[in-house]
Amino acid sequence: MEVSDALTDALGTPWALALSILLIVVWALTGPIFRFSDTWQLVINTATTIITFWMVFVIQTSQNRQAKALQFKLDELIRSIPGARNRMIAAERESTEELKRQEEEFQETAERGGARDVPPEESAKRSKSERRNR
Repeated sequence: MEVSDALTDALGTPWALALSILLIVVWALTGPIFRFSDTWQLVINTATTIITFWMVFVIQTSQNRQAKALQFKLDELIRSIPGARNRMIAAERESTEELKRQEEEFQETAERGGARDVPPEESAKRSKSERRNR
């Protein structure tokens, strides 16, 4: 497991939330001891700023890994389904215009209520299979 994944897993627990609340409460209770000085305020401001800055990178790294893993899983499903269009495997590399065109194509297919680019014999097999599964 990557460090970023371990951190996001640990920091996403109820214990981490409880610890953060405890730290804020302790900080607030120490205010009178430090006479609510500028240094007392600077400690919490600096700490929260640094933690927020780090978390942006930790979360982004974790999200990138998870998105890539999910993409590989989807690619594997596309490859394993007879009649699926294998050109969709590289869809994430397409231009915005090409993705828009594909979206419109899928919308048209959905409106027609049928599959596109599926050989007639495959379509017939699917129809029989769907009727049996009802």
